[in-house]
Parts: sequence; C-alpha cells; structure tokens
Amino acid sequence: MENLGEREKNPEGVGMDLRVGEVYKISGKGYIGLKDRKTPNAEKIADVRKHKGPFTLEAHSYVLIHTIEKVNVPAEKIVIEEGKAPVYIMPHVYPRSTLQRSGILLVATKGDPGYSGTLTFGLANLSDVDFEFDMGARLVNLVWDQVHGEISRPYAGQWKDGRVSAQKLERQI
Repeated sequence: MENLGEREKNPEGVGMDLRVGEVYKISGKGYIGLKDRKTPNAEKIADVRKHKGPFTLEAHSYVLIHTIEKVNVPAEKIVIEEGKAPVYIMPHVYPRSTLQRSGILLVATKGDPGYSGTLTFGLANLSDVDFEFDMGARLVNLVWDQVHGEISRPYAGQWKDGRVSAQKLERQI
C-alpha cells in the first residue's frame, strides 16, 4: 500500500480505510461486447489537492471516486504465515457503514493478483436527499484475503495504474 493516511498506519479491525482523492462525473454511452468495450466519458469534477470543503453528491446521482491510496497486489504467491504454504492475496472492498446508513451505494469490485494502482469505485445516492463528504474522507474499507490454489495468470489488464475510463472503443484483453 502507498499513500496511507496516518490512521491506517495502525488500522483498527481487519480492514484499512481508503480515502477519496478525486471525483468524476460520467457522461455518454458505455458498451461491453464479446470482444470490445467502451466506458462512458469521465470528467474530473473534484480533486483533494484543489477542492476545499465538502463535496455534495446530489440525491439520485452517480459519480466515480478515485482513491488517494495505491495498492500493489503481488502477482506471485507470498508467505503470509511462517511454516505455511505461500498464497496469492487479493483485496476486497466494502463501504464504510456511514455510507449505507445514508442511502449511499458503493459499487466496487475485487482486486486481482498483479494489479497495481489507485482504485476507482462508483457511488450512487439512492436517497431523496443530498449527501456530503469531505475530499480526503475515509469512504471505503479494504480487506486482504488469501487465495488458495493456482490462478492461470496474474492481472495484466488495461485498468492497471488507476485509469478511470476508456477514451475510445478498445479490445478487451
């Protein structure tokens, strides 16, 4: 992990909280086919380095958020516990409970062995009222899990290094 906040250098519980660093509004059409894909356009509308004060996620709206933290998931098996066989590891992402208590849906996925970069998630405000969060606030909780057995190959996809959207129709790997 890179760019951890002070609190996460000694995390509580089993997970590490990640902070929102950028917010993106999506527009245009997305497409996923048998061989090709295209994501909607993503326009940065807030950045922790420039945006002061809270960000408002309006009722019934959707944005993408990008973490400040960067994960580096080993592509090879590692030893977790001395005397035990090496295993792959992968991060699972969960919402902080304040999000779900506020009607906010976190749209997330797992991270594969071999992925390196910042993480991008969707936030949907399902409620009838606006929701505010500060840039740099801890919104998600990352938990590392062991993967037993073999994988056919580590992640080598186009989303490595924290890319937010595809600029054009592209071939899926």
